[in-house]
Amino acid sequence: MTEGKNIEFKREYTDAVKYALVAFANTDGGKIYIGLDDDGNAIGVDNPDAVLLQATNMIRDAVSPDLTLFTECATETHGRKNVVVITVQRGTACPYYIRKKGIRPEGVYVRQGAASVPASETAIFKMIRETSGGTFEDARSLNQELSFERTATVFAKKGVEFGEAQKRSLNLIGADGMFSNLGMLLSDQCVSTTKIAVFNGSKKSVFRDRQELSGSILAQLEDAVAFLERYNCTRSEFSGIYRVDRRDYPSDAIREALLNAVVHRDYAISASTLISIFDDRIEIVTVGGLTRGITYGDIMLGVSVLRNRHLANVFYRLKLIEAYGTGMLKINESYADYAVKPKIEISDNAFKVTLPNVNFATTILPEPEPPIAVVSETQHAPYGNAHHGNAPSEREATLLQLLKTQGAIVRKDVETTLGVSQATA
Repeated sequence: MTEGKNIEFKREYTDAVKYALVAFANTDGGKIYIGLDDDGNAIGVDNPDAVLLQATNMIRDAVSPDLTLFTECATETHGRKNVVVITVQRGTACPYYIRKKGIRPEGVYVRQGAASVPASETAIFKMIRETSGGTFEDARSLNQELSFERTATVFAKKGVEFGEAQKRSLNLIGADGMFSNLGMLLSDQCVSTTKIAVFNGSKKSVFRDRQELSGSILAQLEDAVAFLERYNCTRSEFSGIYRVDRRDYPSDAIREALLNAVVHRDYAISASTLISIFDDRIEIVTVGGLTRGITYGDIMLGVSVLRNRHLANVFYRLKLIEAYGTGMLKINESYADYAVKPKIEISDNAFKVTLPNVNFATTILPEPEPPIAVVSETQHAPYGNAHHGNAPSEREATLLQLLKTQGAIVRKDVETTLGVSQATA
């Protein structure tokens, strides 16, 4: 015998045996001979029963998931020497890993030739996909050291229990007793984030504010709603003697757009949800296009095919969503009384919702009609006067041209373009 992909020799039992054990379980199985040197010569072990006990304890305590059903420890005689043989089958719950190291390259090993080497992250994800059926939220979380403080607070506010039994019934804990990716998403250690940026004007040129939200996606949802509400201003106008208050964005539209972004996001793609706030609109971009077989027309009719069905169930239990497929309908209904309407854009791997500012739309100047008279330059008022049939002044003409080009202007545009003070603008 010689060492190879399925055979490992050890002169004596050491803690390093576990690396070969995990590597065989993650690859094609194999045998570990304790009591043979590197050339296969029998050295033997003095107390095979003690070595057998050490090996079985190590298999039970040092490796996860449970590998005991896929291993067998026995004593053989080689050259009249006692040799302990550990036979390992390829497991059905790959990746197997050293419990203290976790599901990461330093804890997950595979067999390459006669060596046990750390698995790459790509190889680890491939093993997870193969054993979880390809569903991201059902796959085992790479991080098993999870806490749920913020999620527990949300459940408590909603009057829903959140104990061990609930974590299992909601699929935060899988059948193997380990946290799933759904558990990771709801944990304080969630790796997916939400990025919010506030811009001056209608372009991504000047930042006014920015924030990155992390932690449980329930926490991110609450924090995002609170952040957007701070920028959802209330404008007042008078209708006769009565004052009418109107917010920039319907609160229902903001809530539904954020819920859709969280529930339908493809969390297998490592990209943040992006929320951009402009003077005239809010844009919410989520990774993950439409699920297979669904079209833009389908979602506008209320058809819903869930990418994250267990996550949607959590939101349903918390009464954050009332029924599947109603989000886009509610967004459109919230704009029913306004001239401006939400906009939906979809690519292969992204989904974008644009909510227009209903108050900004009313401040846009109408496109000027052609002048009905042309007067000499000496007839113009100091700051230009386009009223009573006079042609626009030079400055007014500049602003009208800017309005045609941009579609909308704000006071800051006037100050910048003309180089005038705020009061003049």
